Amino acid sequence: MPSTTHPGMDDPGTESARYWRFSGLPGTELLTARFVTTTFTRHTHPTYTIGVITGGIEEYSHSRGKARVGPGGLAVVGPGEVHTGHAGVPEGWGYRVFYPSPEVMVDIARELGMRGTPGFTESGIHAPEAARVLASAHVAAEHGDRLTSSALVRRGLGMLLRSHGRERAADPVPHAARPEVARAREVLSSRLLDPPTLDELAAQLGIGPFSLSRAFRAAYGLPPHAYLNQVRVDRARQLLLAGRRAAEVAAEVGFADQAHLTRHFKRHLGVPPGAYQRALLAP
Repeated sequence: MPSTTHPGMDDPGTESARYWRFSGLPGTELLTARFVTTTFTRHTHPTYTIGVITGGIEEYSHSRGKARVGPGGLAVVGPGEVHTGHAGVPEGWGYRVFYPSPEVMVDIARELGMRGTPGFTESGIHAPEAARVLASAHVAAEHGDRLTSSALVRRGLGMLLRSHGRERAADPVPHAARPEVARAREVLSSRLLDPPTLDELAAQLGIGPFSLSRAFRAAYGLPPHAYLNQVRVDRARQLLLAGRRAAEVAAEVGFADQAHLTRHFKRHLGVPPGAYQRALLAP
């Protein structure tokens, strides 16, 4: 069980972050963190990201613009939605985050009479009661209270969907991506260990490098090199959760060494791969 003590917002410069899974909330990872100097590069998650800000201010960009969220607010992004993250004030920000799978959210939405994969009308959301319930669910999970946490998280997510939900999430990837761009994505995903240069990739596809880079970012929210690193990090997470050692994982997904993996992993998730693995595989 993770520690329930975390640095307060009056402790300048101190950062902490811990991911974990809790059996009372299947299909959901959790994070309790306080960040000051940490910044998140443009990245995505396969899950929803629903964070209750507990102190300070977080600023981030997302597919629909920019958000600035303070205490009691909710920072919400959907699966596959490209976003960033950094402190909006010198003392940083603290938050409690849920990462529910799309299947979890669809199940809750279905109980509310919503069809399809749910989305949200906003990203930085002011919903004080839903935020209070979700924060209580997170604390209950931290204390190992299966019944309370599972009941409160479903209640809080249901409240959030009722107040700010919509029946269909905006697809962060336009359906009409150019065939060359879709092919570039396939090539990068299949060549994690020996990716082509941008010029080589463009020549293979019969398109100019500048045009390819611009079209790729328009379609997928990330330039080709950033997309490649996103795929590498996603694959690294899967291997770490399968119990593989970080050094082996780094080599298998195409990073130069473990330090290279750690640098990118922290820019996507806020914690080093070893800490992520220990927390999520802990009995």
